[in-house]
Amino acid sequence: MNIKTYFKISVGVAVLLATQISCIHDDNWDAPEITCNNKFDAPTITMAEFAAKTSGTIITIPAEDATHPAVIFDAYVVSSDEGGNFYKTISFQDKPENPTVGLQVGLNKSMNYADFPVGAHIRIKANGMMLGKDPVSNVLQIGLADPNYAIGRIPQSIIGRYIAGVCNGTGLDIVKITPREVTLGDIKNEKYINTLVTVKNAQFATSVNNVTQIGLGLMNKDASNTFIDTNRTIEDQYGGTAIIRTDGFFKGSSYKIPDAHGDITFVVSRYGTSSTSWQNIIRDVNDLKLTTPGRLSPATNIFNEGFSNFTTNGWTAFNVAGSKVWEIGTGGSVAPYALMNGGLGAANEDWLISKSIPLTGYTSAKFYFETDVRFAGPVLEAYVTTDNYTGGNPTGLNWVKLDANLDTDVAAYGGFVGSGLLDLTPYLGKNVRFAFKYTSTATAASAWEVDNVKVFVTP
Repeated sequence: MNIKTYFKISVGVAVLLATQISCIHDDNWDAPEITCNNKFDAPTITMAEFAAKTSGTIITIPAEDATHPAVIFDAYVVSSDEGGNFYKTISFQDKPENPTVGLQVGLNKSMNYADFPVGAHIRIKANGMMLGKDPVSNVLQIGLADPNYAIGRIPQSIIGRYIAGVCNGTGLDIVKITPREVTLGDIKNEKYINTLVTVKNAQFATSVNNVTQIGLGLMNKDASNTFIDTNRTIEDQYGGTAIIRTDGFFKGSSYKIPDAHGDITFVVSRYGTSSTSWQNIIRDVNDLKLTTPGRLSPATNIFNEGFSNFTTNGWTAFNVAGSKVWEIGTGGSVAPYALMNGGLGAANEDWLISKSIPLTGYTSAKFYFETDVRFAGPVLEAYVTTDNYTGGNPTGLNWVKLDANLDTDVAAYGGFVGSGLLDLTPYLGKNVRFAFKYTSTATAASAWEVDNVKVFVTP
């Protein structure tokens, strides 16, 4: 699939820091004292609250007037165009660590890293700006109205109307950005887009489509010997894969992919709506810390459920309320799978509970599953417990809810969505059970499919 980088056509913003320099004239001839003043007032909304103003539809924030107050929020820059991989865009997140949301803004200006390096604390006044998902990249962006784009870049001459740096007293406030540690099974989740992440124990795949990657540069060349935009595949020890997207103007052209593994840091992104649209952007080659020679030892899969039936791996389906029960789904090209096909008219509560799985003798463990949903209704819930279960109603056990990524496309069975690799470190050395809890009401009932339930461990 030919995925063109969106960086050269997406939306924009830059940041101008208003500084005021005052000199003290006295007989000591001290160096001038430099102070700065914030251009915009204090935030009126958090970045997460701002992003939540739309579910994706492009909206315009009203201009500030007597009936429309100022809409101002703070953010932290995570991208950098110094290495040539970001073109006239800035990606930023709401907090220096453990962010809850990321956004992107385009601007008709280059070399933004000089004014706003990684970690720059910025303040955005969004009145008059547009917010929504760009229909081409499918990335949440802000920008201005433009007849050529769904969300346009901010012209260089008026960037200061919308974005400014935040002062720390003497200059631009620059903080340390702590990348969120994720696995490659986690990142295909919209909550990570435009945020900075690190994958531990990752490597470039040995070969892709029968083409050896080891020893290649990050970019390919065309027939005229010119570097072009290129995808390279990385992988982790759990079998997860992802794309590292490199611009043809990237300055790391001398970098050769090593036969080694280590940590890879990047800004999560995508270009399109398909399952292959996810692509991730490094700022420069320093984001590739592949310092341990040789290939990774893959994790071991100690539990792998494809749901040919419920008895082989010891699942228990228990009905708490209503007439519907968990069953084996046989329709479609991906059958079988666990199916809870709720119906309207009465409330339901149904549990699907795994057998006990020992996590003794391992240094790490991860839980993974996939879901597909249709029709609007209460969201499926996934749980883990260390309690003993001998059958019957499971609601009295001490269940811990898992923060899993679930399918959200209720319009159709659009394909299974991975949960992300859920960390089981607190349960090492113990026996665990997992459960899926389905609920519905008399007026809202989804149909949920669950498949490929797995537990990975490393010795």
